Amino acid sequence: MTNQDRVQVACVALAAVVAGLFFAPVFGIVPLLVPIAAVVVPALVVVELCSRQGKLAAWRPLLVALAGLLGVTESLLFPTTVAGLPTGDTLAALRSGVTESWQLTLQSTWPARPDPELMLLVPLLVLLATVLGVELLLLLRKPLPALLPSFAVVVVSQLYLALSGLAAVAGAVAYAAVTGALIASGRTGPVSGRRALVLPALVLGVVAAIVTGLLLPAPPPGYSLKQGQAAQVNARVTNPLGEISYRLGHPDTPVFTVAGDRAERWPIVVLQAFDGVNWTPGGSYRRLGTELAPGPAVAVPVHRRDARITMRGLDGRWLPSQSWPAAVTGVDPLVEETQGTLLVQRPMPAAEYSLGWWEPQVGIANLGSAAVNPYAEGGTGSVGTPPEGVPELVANALRGMRPSFQSALQLERFFKVNYRLATGTDVPGGHGWPQLRRFLLDTKVGTSEQFAAAYVALARMTGIPARLVVGYRTPPGSGGEYVVRNGDVLAWPEVAVAGVGWVPMDPYGSETRGEGNGAGLTAAVARARDQLPPVEELRDPPVAAPNGNANAANDSTTQIPWELLLAVLAAAALGWLTGIPLAKRVRAWRRRRRPGSGAVLGAWHEARDRMREHGAPFSEGMTPRDLAAAAPAADLESTVEGLRLLASAMDQALWSGAETTGEVRDRAWHAAALVRRRLTSRGLRARIRAALNPSTLIRTRTPGSSRPPSSTWPRWISSCRSRSAPPRWR
Repeated sequence: MTNQDRVQVACVALAAVVAGLFFAPVFGIVPLLVPIAAVVVPALVVVELCSRQGKLAAWRPLLVALAGLLGVTESLLFPTTVAGLPTGDTLAALRSGVTESWQLTLQSTWPARPDPELMLLVPLLVLLATVLGVELLLLLRKPLPALLPSFAVVVVSQLYLALSGLAAVAGAVAYAAVTGALIASGRTGPVSGRRALVLPALVLGVVAAIVTGLLLPAPPPGYSLKQGQAAQVNARVTNPLGEISYRLGHPDTPVFTVAGDRAERWPIVVLQAFDGVNWTPGGSYRRLGTELAPGPAVAVPVHRRDARITMRGLDGRWLPSQSWPAAVTGVDPLVEETQGTLLVQRPMPAAEYSLGWWEPQVGIANLGSAAVNPYAEGGTGSVGTPPEGVPELVANALRGMRPSFQSALQLERFFKVNYRLATGTDVPGGHGWPQLRRFLLDTKVGTSEQFAAAYVALARMTGIPARLVVGYRTPPGSGGEYVVRNGDVLAWPEVAVAGVGWVPMDPYGSETRGEGNGAGLTAAVARARDQLPPVEELRDPPVAAPNGNANAANDSTTQIPWELLLAVLAAAALGWLTGIPLAKRVRAWRRRRRPGSGAVLGAWHEARDRMREHGAPFSEGMTPRDLAAAAPAADLESTVEGLRLLASAMDQALWSGAETTGEVRDRAWHAAALVRRRLTSRGLRARIRAALNPSTLIRTRTPGSSRPPSSTWPRWISSCRSRSAPPRWR
C-alpha cells in the first residue's frame, strides 16, 4: 500500500467519523468522541498491518470488523468484560445493540443518555461504514464509491434528527472537506486538474451551506423516525386519585423528603381522560435523556430550579415531579413530555434522585387577561354524560363568559364561595359523575378529589382546556429540608394558558404564596386572583388579534403585510443598485476574454453601450467612425478621440488579413477605456443614471436587422472578409 493509498484510506475513515458525529443532536458531541475513535483507530491499524503482511489481505474485512468491535467493547461495554476480555454478557450486549439500540434511541428524549444500550447504534454504524468504505476503495481504486457507506450513515442520522443552522453548516463543510481531500489525493488526472475539480466544488458547497443555513430560516424537520415511537410501559399502573381518601385517613405517614429549591406542589400523575366514571392518565412516555427543554407551549422566560428527593413510603411507580422537568439523575425514569409525569418501570419506594425543573416567570399585568390555549394536548377531552342540573349550574357559575383565564378564575371563585372542603379522617371518596353530582348539587362538601374532578369537568363543558393532577402540597412554612406526608396529598385542576403552559388552580381555597418567588407562576396567579373584579362587574377581556390559526368571522378586510412588502421592496432596490453595475462588469470581462478578433469587437460593443447609456444616437449598422461623427450632436465630443482609435484597431484586426495580436486587442480596449473615462466627466448625476440603466443589458434588434448571434462571430467575420464591400458594423 502506497502513501497515496494510506491517505485515501484515512480520508474514508475520517468521512465515517464525520458521519457518526452527525448524531450529535441525538447524543451530544462529547459522548460520541470516545466510542467513535475507539472504532476507527484500531481499524486503521489493522488495515496497515494487512498491507504489510500480504497473507492477511484476504482476511482484512473480518480483522477490521473484529478490531472495531473490540474497540466498542473496551469503550462502552467494559463493565461486561473480565479484565478487559469479552464475556457472554458482552456478546449479548452487542447482539442487543444491533437489534434494539436504534429503537431504544428513538424512544428517548434527546439528547439521550450516554448509556451503552443506546449509544451502541452509532459506533456500530461507523464501523460498518469504515469496513465497507475501505474495501470499496482498495478493490475499485475509485474514491467516490468508497464514500457511499459513510454517506448512508449521514442519511440515517438525518432521519433521526435533521441538522439546521450553524450545525448544518459545520457538518456540510466538514464532510465536503474530507470529500475534497479524498478526490484530490486520487490517482487519475494531473494534480492541477484535480485541484481545479475540487476547489469549485468546495467553494460552491460552502457558499450554499452558509446561504441555506444562516440566511434562510431553518424549518423543523418534516419527518423523523422518532415520530410514532414511544417507550413500552411494562405493566398496568394504579391510579393515585383513588388513594386520596385512604391517605387522608393516615395523615402522619411520611411519603418523601425534599431538600433544595422550594416548590408549592409536587405532581405525581396527570389525569386527562374521563369517561364519566374513571379518570385515566393517557399520554405517550419516553426514556428521559440528559436534559429536557420546556415545551413549545411555554413562550415566557423560565428559571431553572433543583431539588433532591428521597422516597420514604410512596408505593407504586409514579415519582414526584414538576410540570416542566429538566433533568433527573439517580434513577432512569420514563417521562411524558406534555405532562411532566415521571414513571419508573418497577416500584421504587426507597429511591433517591435529583430533579431539575423549569419554572415559568410570568409578568404581573398579563396573566389575568390572558387567553386559554384550546390546542393544549389533553385539555379538551370528553367528560361523559353530565347529570341533569349540572349544565345549568355551570352556566350560572360563569354568567355567559367566553373561555379565558379570567373565566377560569371566576369558576375557581364559584367553588370557593359555594363549596366546603371536608376535614377529618372520615371523608368522602369517588370521582365519577354519581359522586360529583352529589357533591355539586347536594352535600357541597368534599375532598380535593371531588373539587378538582368537578372543576375540570365543568371547565371542559364551557370550553376551558383543563386537566386533573394528583400530587402533594409542600407543608406550610417549610424551608430547607422537609418531609411530605400522607396528609399533604392533593388533587388540583390545571388550566392551559396561551404562552405560559399549564397553570395550577385552587378551587378549595388552600393556596399559599411562594416565599421569595415574586416572579414565579404561583405568585402571578395569586396577583391575578386578587385583581379579579366582583361578579357583577365581570366582563370578557378584549379579543386578541386573529393569528395564523384562525380569523375572526366578521373580519372582511385583508391585512397587508407591510413589513414583508417593505422587505421585498428593499431587496429589489438593493438588487437593482448592485446587480446592474455588477452585470455590466461581468459582461465587459467576458467580452475582453473573447478569442482573436472577438476581443476587438468586444471593445467596440463596450464603447457603444457606454455611449448609448449617455444618450448617444445609435442605429443598426453604425461603425465607430459613424458614432464619432454623431457624438458632438449629443454633447459627447470628448469621446471622439477614443472612438477613432477604436476604429483604427478594428480596421487592423478585421481587414489587414493578419492574425489579431495581443497588442491590437490591448489597443482596442485602451480606446474603449478612454471613451469610458471621457464619459465620467459629464457629472455625478449622469454617471449614476448611466450605471443604473439596464437597457444595454437587454439584447434588442431592429426589425429587419441581420445581426448574427455572438456564437457565430468568427464565421461571420470570415464571410465579411470575402465580400467586396466592407460591412457596416453595429
